[in-house]
Amino acid sequence: MKLALYQGSGTPFHIAANLALLAETAAEAAKQDVNLLLFPELFLTGYNIGDEVKRLAEPWQGRSLQTAAAIAREYGLALLFGYAERDGDAVYNAAALIDADGNFAANYRKAHLFGAEEQRLFTPGKDWRLHTIAGIRVGILICYDVEFPEAVRLLASQGAELIAVPTALMFPYTQIPSVLIPTRALENQVFVAYANRIGVEGNLKYCGLSTIAAPDGTVLAQAGADETLLIADIDCSAIAKTRAIFSYLDDRRSDLY
Repeated sequence: MKLALYQGSGTPFHIAANLALLAETAAEAAKQDVNLLLFPELFLTGYNIGDEVKRLAEPWQGRSLQTAAAIAREYGLALLFGYAERDGDAVYNAAALIDADGNFAANYRKAHLFGAEEQRLFTPGKDWRLHTIAGIRVGILICYDVEFPEAVRLLASQGAELIAVPTALMFPYTQIPSVLIPTRALENQVFVAYANRIGVEGNLKYCGLSTIAAPDGTVLAQAGADETLLIADIDCSAIAKTRAIFSYLDDRRSDLY
């Protein structure tokens, strides 16, 4: 699989502008034969927009997601991006996975809500599933989720080969992409992809540093603080090679903990 992460700021409050950026980025990624293109958390609406996120929230497979599905189909690549999902009276911090044929493959709702503001605005999710894209089993988490080792370990134990993480990480937490993401990859012997925002949104300054880490903890690619399309090849034979030496999943003592 060829994986791409878009790191950028988008346009807060303007879904149409962000869909246009999604299409522009998909066109560029398609030229480089990308199979899966990952965008940041709440990409369609903006992250730090207060109660406006509730007004902009849309249902799963709603109008904006239909537009995204058409983009995936046009450029022949899978898309994973953050959006605000409305389901009845509840609003979720969600991520939509659309396959290369424009089919709705998965909807993930963030389980671990960060801080009082997220907890005020969103309902937490509680569903963990794997999804196969371009022959690779993909698990989805959103931002703060990946900071809980149990979440990544659960997906890895279910057979995930790639953990894809849309995020909106702000300063001063640069140790998350620099230290924790490679650690999550190493301790579970899987690939981890972490797509972050940049720029300033309200009182938050995002730190960029989008990262793709390999099963041995090696950083395959990492962005700086600028807008970029980060690309890496995901070869799942690396998982088997790493686990052939030792396997954390096989050697753990589940009878003790």
